[in-house]
Amino acid sequence: MTEPLIKVDLNQSPYDNENIHNRWHPDIPMASWVKPGDDFILETYDWTGGYIKNNNSADDVRDIDLSTVHFLTGPIGVHGAQPGDLLVVDLLDIGAKSDSLWGFNGFFSKKNGGGFLTDHFPEAQKSIWDIKGMFTESRHVPGVKYAGLIHPGLIGCLPDPKMLAEWNRREVGLIATEPDRVPPLANPPFSPTAHMGKLKGDAKAKAAAEAARTVPPREHGGNCDIKDLSRGSKIFFPVYVDGAGLSVGDLHFSQGDGEITFCGAIEMAGWVHMRVTVIKGGMATYGIKNPIFKPSPITPHYNDYIIFEGISVDEAGKQHYLDVNVAYRQACLNAINYLTKFGYSRAQAYSILGTAPVQGHISGVVDIPNSCATLWLPTQIFEFDINPNAHGPVVQDFHGIDMPLSHDLN
Repeated sequence: MTEPLIKVDLNQSPYDNENIHNRWHPDIPMASWVKPGDDFILETYDWTGGYIKNNNSADDVRDIDLSTVHFLTGPIGVHGAQPGDLLVVDLLDIGAKSDSLWGFNGFFSKKNGGGFLTDHFPEAQKSIWDIKGMFTESRHVPGVKYAGLIHPGLIGCLPDPKMLAEWNRREVGLIATEPDRVPPLANPPFSPTAHMGKLKGDAKAKAAAEAARTVPPREHGGNCDIKDLSRGSKIFFPVYVDGAGLSVGDLHFSQGDGEITFCGAIEMAGWVHMRVTVIKGGMATYGIKNPIFKPSPITPHYNDYIIFEGISVDEAGKQHYLDVNVAYRQACLNAINYLTKFGYSRAQAYSILGTAPVQGHISGVVDIPNSCATLWLPTQIFEFDINPNAHGPVVQDFHGIDMPLSHDLN
C-alpha cells in the first residue's frame, strides 16, 4: 500500500506544519519531490485548518479570519517538469481521514466574505454533515441523504513571477474601482497571516508581501471547485516553474455546481492518492492556457430531476443583458422558494443546493436580452416526494429543526 508522502495532524495548527502553505508564490520551496510515474498520498486539512468545529453554533463561521485560508498540502516538485510542459495528474482515490468523518457547510456573514446569495442570507449559518461510508446526512437539514462525489476544491501549480505580477495587477486594479465594497471585489496580498511552507526569514517576509491569495481560480488551476474532479479524473495542468509545484487542499465530500453558498460544499479533512506524469512542451502543443481535465467515471446515480430556470432579470425586476450570473442566481432562488413549500427553511434549502449533487447548466446565451441558466435538483435525494402534483406539496414535520444562526456583531 502507498504510504502518505505528507501527513497532517488535525490536532496541530497548520502554521506549525512546514509542508502546508496558504498563498501562491514561486519562491515557496517544494515540500517534497517525486519522479514522473510516481504515485503518492497527500493528507490535507479542511480549508480552514480546523477552525470550524463540529457543534451547533455558527459563531466560528461568523468569526473566522478569511485571510488565513486556504491551507494547502505541498508544493510537490516533479523532477524534469519545466515551464511550458503539462503536468498530468491522475486522481487515483480520495477519502476522508478516519479520525474526522464529518464535514461542514456554511454561509459567511456579508461582513466577512458573503457569498452568491449574500443579500438574501447576510448572517452566518452552518450545517454539519456526518459521513457514513459513501453517504452523508445532516442533523441540521433533515429529510435528505445522498452519495458523495469527493473531490479537491483547490488544486494547482505554482505561478512564475510574471504570472504572479499579472494576477496582482488585475486584481488590485479591480479593487481600486470600488475599494470600500462589502464584500470586497477581490482579495489583495496580505502578509500577516501568510503561511509560506518552508520559506523562512527575510525571504518569507518579502514573498508574503506579494504572494497571491488562494481564493479564486486562475490560469494555473487553483480554487476551481469542480465537483467532477473526483477519483478517476485526469487533470492537465500548465507548468510555469521548474518542478511544477503541485498543491492540493479544500476537499469536499459533496457539492452542487457553483458551490453557491461560498463555504458551499461539505468541507472536510482527508487525503488524495495521485499519480503524476509530464507531457514535454504540452502547453504549446495543445494550445493550453488553463487546465483541462477528464471527469471521473464514477458519479452518484441520480436520473430524475426537477429543473429550475432563471433568466437575466434580477430580484428587483431589473433587466440585464445576457448575464449568466444573474440567471443562475434566479434559478437558485426559484429552487429555494420551491423547497420551502415542503417545510424547509430558506437556509436549509440553500444548504441543500450547496451540498447536494445538483447540476448547473448554461442553457442559452444568444436570445437577447436574457440568458437562461438552469439548476437540476435530483429528486431521489429526498426521503419524500417533491414532484409537483394536483394535490399540492406535503409539508414535512421537521419538529423545529433548523441550521444554527449567528447574528452579526456590530
